[in-house]
Amino acid sequence: MRGVIRALAVPVWRTLPWRTLGAAGVVGLLIPGLPRLSGAEPADWVTLLLLRAAALVLALGLAFLMDDPARHGTTPVPTGRAVRTALRVALVAPVAAAWWTAVLLLAPGAHRPPTGDVTLEAGAGCALALALAGLAVRHSDDPNPGRPAATALLAAALLAPLLLPDDWPLFVPAGDPRWATAHDHWAWLLAAAGAVWLGTLHEPLRRPFRRRSPRPRRSD
Repeated sequence: MRGVIRALAVPVWRTLPWRTLGAAGVVGLLIPGLPRLSGAEPADWVTLLLLRAAALVLALGLAFLMDDPARHGTTPVPTGRAVRTALRVALVAPVAAAWWTAVLLLAPGAHRPPTGDVTLEAGAGCALALALAGLAVRHSDDPNPGRPAATALLAAALLAPLLLPDDWPLFVPAGDPRWATAHDHWAWLLAAAGAVWLGTLHEPLRRPFRRRSPRPRRSD
């Protein structure tokens, strides 16, 4: 298996949507970086909002991770979808982790929210993006499922603050008494999205072949 993964690493690396991921990375760095360049000191809630916006940009970029123009050509290969998909995620994960570290460092330290909790939010958003992209791959033949996945993720991010009930908070400011409860919910969201993504790694089930019974002949 190690030999197969090594053989696939370079071809998979070349098929990754680096332009899209790079554009998302630049935009995500600019969001917390512009206040620092201007010398402004954003308030605590503004810093949290900037970090959440950067995390959303990262998740939107990862929604395009499964885009592969050669998808139909790699479907018949002996290596299963689970290995190919997991390899795509494994190749991008270190880059995304380094990028998120840079985003956190760009946020002013005096106004930076708890990094572990904000990282949990970013991880849940990324897991949700991967789950949506995995569902799009599993239920369609489109080699570029990133656009519908990103659209669904953006719609969910915009509508969730409006539609979620008050007793199930997610987007709360730092220092709010519901902060710990909200991040328990983020943890549940991360686990659920991860489970959905793992479920999309299996190959589509083929319909069993059913032999039709011959129709009885009519007697004249």
